[in-house]
Amino acid sequence: MRRALVLATLCLMLGAAPPPETYVKAVDAWHAERTARLAAEDGWLTLVGLDWLKPGENTLGSAPGSAVLLPEGTAPAQAGTFVLEGGQVRVRLAAGSGILVNGQVVAAASLKADVDGKPDLLRAGRITFYVIRRGDRFGIRMKDPEAPARKAFHGVARFPVDPAWRIEADFLPYATPQTRAIPTVLGTSEPMTAPGLLRFKVKGRTFTLEPVIEDPALPELFIIFRDATSGKATYPAGRFLTAAMPKDGKVVLDFNRAYNPPCAFSHFATCPLPPKRNELHLAVRAGEKDYGDH
Repeated sequence: MRRALVLATLCLMLGAAPPPETYVKAVDAWHAERTARLAAEDGWLTLVGLDWLKPGENTLGSAPGSAVLLPEGTAPAQAGTFVLEGGQVRVRLAAGSGILVNGQVVAAASLKADVDGKPDLLRAGRITFYVIRRGDRFGIRMKDPEAPARKAFHGVARFPVDPAWRIEADFLPYATPQTRAIPTVLGTSEPMTAPGLLRFKVKGRTFTLEPVIEDPALPELFIIFRDATSGKATYPAGRFLTAAMPKDGKVVLDFNRAYNPPCAFSHFATCPLPPKRNELHLAVRAGEKDYGDH
């Protein structure tokens, strides 16, 4: 399977479509790796909490009513305090709390959020938690490898792999990259850079999608889209797709690798939503189907 993936990747780099059998094996390998990431000890299926911080002090512990509530038995009733001030989150931990910050016993620490790179990781027993930032909001995301969602995970259904859904699109660059306000499930928006449009044909009909670049340090095209299967066979809010940056004005859109956003698996995820311009009047019967068990 690994050999098939390497061969298919090489074909893509050379701009050629891999042989059908090799291609199917490569997509199967990709899907198997994605499933393994979902089911990992720190994957999306382990999310068990998301508490938003208010300015000032926010209590941390297992006592009912704590602003950041840890499961009973993982920490003392009053384990410490998160302090949100000046766009920075600090934690003050009670003596004997048992909570570690990046594996170390500390009394207090300034915490790096997820948008600033790898976040600082706190641990209380089996529970891990860290700071996330969404716009001007700061929250504490919590993970548990014993989460019921992870224990009940049975894989993600998908459409049969169909090479016809590996489509070459024309890349139409904007004279100047555009900043788009991408909506999220939180009712907020996140600024992302749109470098241009992707134009492609399916059964003689022309469609367009606008990709964005999430992380300039790791440039790739990120496409958030809905289609005529959304809310029927696939996740209602839409799906994601990534593609390599344009080469000679072309981009390969492999809809067999369309995948569900984290929100399809957990209520504690914060996902971007498809902009109106990425709502396709087309049934994309490829990629992952809905996962309705969360």
